[in-house]
Amino acid sequence: MTETGAREVVHVRAPGKINVSLAVGAVMDDGYHDVATTYQAVSLYEEIRAYPADDFSVSFTGDFDLSGVPLDASNLAIKAAQLLARKAKYRGGVRLEIQKNVPIAGGMGGGSADAAGALVACDALWGTNLGKDALLKLAAELGADVPFALMGGTAIGTGRGDRLSPVLTSHEHFEWVLVPADFGLSTPAVYGELDAHRERHIADIKPAPQSPTVDTAVLQALRAGDPVMLADALSNDLQAPALHLQPSLVDILELGEKSGALAGIVSGSGPTLAFLAEDAESAIDLQVTLSAAGHHVLRVSGPVHGARVVND
Repeated sequence: MTETGAREVVHVRAPGKINVSLAVGAVMDDGYHDVATTYQAVSLYEEIRAYPADDFSVSFTGDFDLSGVPLDASNLAIKAAQLLARKAKYRGGVRLEIQKNVPIAGGMGGGSADAAGALVACDALWGTNLGKDALLKLAAELGADVPFALMGGTAIGTGRGDRLSPVLTSHEHFEWVLVPADFGLSTPAVYGELDAHRERHIADIKPAPQSPTVDTAVLQALRAGDPVMLADALSNDLQAPALHLQPSLVDILELGEKSGALAGIVSGSGPTLAFLAEDAESAIDLQVTLSAAGHHVLRVSGPVHGARVVND
């Protein structure tokens, strides 16, 4: 592929996600775990702009501490662009400018959204036109959450979370209120704490299955579009270890649930907390209450589309 037909700039919007359910299997010999999770893409977006360049670079803006975000080839968005260039035999580069709105190391897949957005943006910028299926295959090489950020909607993820099966939901959106933390949580650290917890209580709890499954109650609630049913089915095997590593989150969970949320859950490996509200009015009331208590609060809904080009 040559540089003919390259565009001046491409703007892509890619969503963060909430894990509505997350079951984690037993640790395997390679140190990884199989999971069975239910993803929902929500209306909190990374904004990725791609410009033609001779080499590969990325820069970030946003209301977060960005000092820990790598700007070199270890950045997932750069990896995505370079992978696409190799696949399509594209000889140029790209300059990526990313406005971060999804919490960093917050359990909402912001880095994965950046990677998915970079794939879509570069495919359009370079005119490589690989198509959705080819991009999904590349996404799976980059990380477990990247294919879902590309797909969006609501989906079951199995294996490492990258084997996706769409879940049909009603036309109604689910209303969520998010409380991001001013600190991140390392995903490997949270998984490590889960393994340690299971080892400590090996005599008291059932052994984790090697290949977990999604509870049918979650799927029934999603298909019904019923937030009350969904609240009863929310689950996350990583919640207990995340709360153990950051006990301050417990008080916020309790406050949200006392203030009108149907239920609260740690999103992914945390530390972002996601509260499910019955409707938009309830979500606004909860947002006001949590804000008045001094917390940074975001109100979002889902499901939404995956990474896609936006016409400025």
